[in-house]
Amino acid sequence: MVVYADLIFLLNFLMDAAMLMVTAKTRKISFKWWRLVGSAFLGAMYVVMMFLPVPTFLFTFSVKCMFCMGMIMTAFGFGSLQNFLRNLGAFLLVNFAVAGGMFGIHYVLASSSEVMKGIVFTQSGAPMFQVQVGIMFIAVLILPLIWWFRTVFSSVKQREDLTSFLAEVTIYVEDFTASCKGLIDTGNHLYDPLTRTPVMIMEVSEWGDVLPGEWLQRIRSADVDQIISGLGTEEFIWQDRLRLVPYRGVNRNTQFMLAIKPDKVVIVYNNKQIEASKVLIGLDGGKLCSDGSYQAIIHPTLMSI
Repeated sequence: MVVYADLIFLLNFLMDAAMLMVTAKTRKISFKWWRLVGSAFLGAMYVVMMFLPVPTFLFTFSVKCMFCMGMIMTAFGFGSLQNFLRNLGAFLLVNFAVAGGMFGIHYVLASSSEVMKGIVFTQSGAPMFQVQVGIMFIAVLILPLIWWFRTVFSSVKQREDLTSFLAEVTIYVEDFTASCKGLIDTGNHLYDPLTRTPVMIMEVSEWGDVLPGEWLQRIRSADVDQIISGLGTEEFIWQDRLRLVPYRGVNRNTQFMLAIKPDKVVIVYNNKQIEASKVLIGLDGGKLCSDGSYQAIIHPTLMSI
């Protein structure tokens, strides 16, 4: 028997890439092409390993699960445990659907000589798959599968609802521009108390190229007052643009957020472009969304300009 490893690799690479794309479309998540290619490459290499003299433990259930999780992390990242499990569940459901469909088509098109008592045989006569499945086996798996299906696709519905409130945001400060996804939050009523300027919140990681590294650490540790007090000793090109905005934290105590006055903010939502100059960009030290769907929270006042 002759095995063409390059053809097997290419076929599995294309199939893995297609199923990863379907998973991304199903979960309504964005992805980077180079990460998806790396994930498909990892999956295709695992299949090729089956034809190499490698230890048999590499094909056990636990190792297969590790490779599957590695593919998901390579393609979409981790984000949070809940987000990772939902991506993994969607990917496995897509795999099951494709595998079941391929077997079903093969079973329907197979001749009577290839099917004997519910078993599909290869040309060499070796059995490939037992069709008859015990009733107890189905009864045990049907409820977990239904729950799994509902969990994965309920998250898809929630993501669709969230997507309808997302907009493209571009910040302009002199020669610097920063672009990201923003969530239109009608519950955001943060203003500068002195000028009544609306404050749009943005992850400070989007400003890592222009802010000093020490500032990033202080913003993440909520020590922004030390940044303002050290302005006399530390040079910063946008010192006249900095503001300190008070707000109430989760514990209801008054805290301060470092904000920057941009030249303008351009928001694109539903094919409509909105430009605002009276706005402050509040810098948040954490992640506004665990799965990275958006990196800014848009003040509702900006949408009515």
